[in-house]
Amino acid sequence: MAAPTTTPAPKLTPSFCFNRTALQGKISQGYSDFLSSNTPPSDFLRISRSAVDDTISQNLNALLSPSQDRWDPHSTSQTLSRPTGKRAIPAPACTSFKQNVLFPSWQARSDVLAYCGGVATSPDPDDPDHMLREVEDAKARERVVNERLDPYSGRYFPREVRTEALAALVRSELMVETIVRSRTWGMVKERCSDDEYDGEKALDKWRQEKSKITTPALL
Repeated sequence: MAAPTTTPAPKLTPSFCFNRTALQGKISQGYSDFLSSNTPPSDFLRISRSAVDDTISQNLNALLSPSQDRWDPHSTSQTLSRPTGKRAIPAPACTSFKQNVLFPSWQARSDVLAYCGGVATSPDPDDPDHMLREVEDAKARERVVNERLDPYSGRYFPREVRTEALAALVRSELMVETIVRSRTWGMVKERCSDDEYDGEKALDKWRQEKSKITTPALL
């Protein structure tokens, strides 16, 4: 099985966040084909989770060397080796996976959600539906309401503002992300014998270590 890799991070722009169009294509194609400016945030999150978290068991198994726990045919007392999915993974392989695959993937998704969350709470002067909502609101105000003749005449459902839709999407994806990371970290902790109970705390430690490396020392 090929070594797990991270999904390239997309270019963060407001148009990226507001793009709700589903991608037409298969995940088996190159990731770079998907991560264009037209890729919706939900699709990036789905692809990233599929590559790392949804396949975490396979990714961890790929870290095991094929030569590990080699069976000795001359030994009659040797017990059956543990199934691959239960074997402990050597610390160096675990560390490399977490630092180079898992945490960068989590961080990229956190960056997308944080950025799009900010876009959702910012003014949106480029909203293409702004004028249409103004027209619909004006027509609604001019309507004659007579609930005796038409019980539904007083009802008006304004067109949803796209920032509100984006905010709802971000909230939903944050909840999904919490569940996904909890499940993933549970398996990593079991296979890698990691002492850190919480995956988010482990991610924070990785961020701090990375910051120390990338930040030049002050003279």
